[in-house]
Amino acid sequence: MTHDSSASPLIFGGAAQSPRAALPVLPPLALYIHIPWCVRKCPYCDFNSHTASPVLPEEEYVDALLADLDQDLHAVYGRELSSIFFGGGTPSLFSADALGRLLRGVEQRVPFASDIEITLEANPGTFEQEKFVAYRALGINRLSIGIQSFQEEKLKALGRIHNGDEAVRAAGMARQAGFDNFNLDLMHGLPDQSLEDALSDLRQAIALKPTHLSWYQLTLEPNTVFWNQPPTLPEDDTLWDIQEAGQALLAEHGYAQYEVSAYAQPGRAARHNLNYWSFGDFIGIGAGAHGKLSHPDGRIVRTWKTRLPKDYLNPAKSFKAGEKALTNDELPFEFLMNALRLTEGVESRLYPQRTGLSLDSLAEGRREAEQSGLLQVEPSRLAATMRGQLFLNDLLQTFLS
Repeated sequence: MTHDSSASPLIFGGAAQSPRAALPVLPPLALYIHIPWCVRKCPYCDFNSHTASPVLPEEEYVDALLADLDQDLHAVYGRELSSIFFGGGTPSLFSADALGRLLRGVEQRVPFASDIEITLEANPGTFEQEKFVAYRALGINRLSIGIQSFQEEKLKALGRIHNGDEAVRAAGMARQAGFDNFNLDLMHGLPDQSLEDALSDLRQAIALKPTHLSWYQLTLEPNTVFWNQPPTLPEDDTLWDIQEAGQALLAEHGYAQYEVSAYAQPGRAARHNLNYWSFGDFIGIGAGAHGKLSHPDGRIVRTWKTRLPKDYLNPAKSFKAGEKALTNDELPFEFLMNALRLTEGVESRLYPQRTGLSLDSLAEGRREAEQSGLLQVEPSRLAATMRGQLFLNDLLQTFLS
């Protein structure tokens, strides 16, 4: 590939920034790989996904991904990868041969941690036993399966290509292929969904014994079919009842909530996502992928890649669409926007380690949030109260400059 590798100038905002401390230790490093194609675009989806043509440009796209990674290697600083996440789109549309060549190319460029977590997103409509056995043999050791619901009418309303039986079979096939660690993605607050509908879906998911459940409420996002043609969603009282009853059911079956919409069996929290929420670093490669990289001099830079697959694959265009160095004023909000999603928050000392700023820079917002009952009064931790978790946006507002 001959893509332009010149970086965009860093954007620091208006005023000159006061110096920030060099980071004593660089954060853990992860890799996010975006595969942008789906069999069909769902009406609620606002991710960068595109309907796949009959033949995917696998070889060309893998070449582009590795060339894209090459341009980010300057920010690796000898670190190893703690996790890799294939997101989409539907990454399971790609063959094991293509993903194998990609993983070998990545490992040649950045060493893998001995216990690396490698997650692949998959949809039940793309499950083939032989294919998933081959994925497991590549070293992919975690699956995230997009179920959303087991009920036919709900799946149809969501535009999903699978049915309830295929969803159940997908979990069994994952286990048979050797995946002892897998997540099921499940939505609630679906069109015309009752409390019993939602709990029925949740009971079915729990019966499949995943190690992890992502259980989150359907929201109507701009630039989606649902935004322009809104379905009838449950009333707020029903949504509240679903949330309370669902959380109790998950806890009863040993799934501890560790993030706003993430529940896991002991020791099975998603390490890739934990790194993201604790303000770790991640390289993002692929069409529309985002990254966040820290540098020893204290700079913390967010990057984003060219969004449309045809542009990403065009050698005349740059992989990188833009980058922005976070300013001192932006860092408190950026850090807490992630960390406070964790139900237990993070240790306070992580803030200066990951931002290069003193804890004093949080003092005013911290006092206000504690007095409002949104932040726990606990000097050694930064953690939302139960009320703060319910009103996270209000909590974060107290830390906006």
